[in-house]
Amino acid sequence: MNEERHQQRQQRVKARVDARVAQAQDERGIIIVFTGNGKGKTTAAFGTAARAVGHGRRVGVVQFIKGTWPNGERNLLEPHGVEFQVMATGFTWETQNRETDTAACRAVWEHGRRMLADPQLDMVLLDELTYMVAYDYLPLEEVIEALKGRPHHQTVIITGRGCHRDILELADTVSELRPIKHAFEAGVKAQMGIDY
Repeated sequence: MNEERHQQRQQRVKARVDARVAQAQDERGIIIVFTGNGKGKTTAAFGTAARAVGHGRRVGVVQFIKGTWPNGERNLLEPHGVEFQVMATGFTWETQNRETDTAACRAVWEHGRRMLADPQLDMVLLDELTYMVAYDYLPLEEVIEALKGRPHHQTVIITGRGCHRDILELADTVSELRPIKHAFEAGVKAQMGIDY
């Protein structure tokens, strides 16, 4: 009897899932936000980008903040035709120069705007964009306008802590990563291939 109940329960689950799949017929690009204080926002975004590339999709990446650090994602994806544009100054808390950081942000954002207007790109990843809006290096209205004006089929992924509520509202999918434990707090050094 236990097996029969299990099978009945699974049939009900399948019927619910099948009904939801049948209702989801809209085909368009979406906006995905990975935010929160936990580790893994960029990792999740690049996992999705790698999946897209694996399916033959064209992807562009703009990285705010990352700077000149070794970049495993770039090493992997650039040979597969993924364009990378990286903000020259790196971590803004290192430079401590608002004018320089703003100029570097604006320069790399121009590539982001170009990518968001490019119908040849199926996906654009705006890594750590949330900080640029929060620090007022980029006007929120300009970002929203570029997101709304992108090609119909294009998916955008935005990462970073403290995502502005207007971007969250515009997004189709939002995942918040919550920290429970992090090795760094126990004194473990950031490791190439794990943390970057």
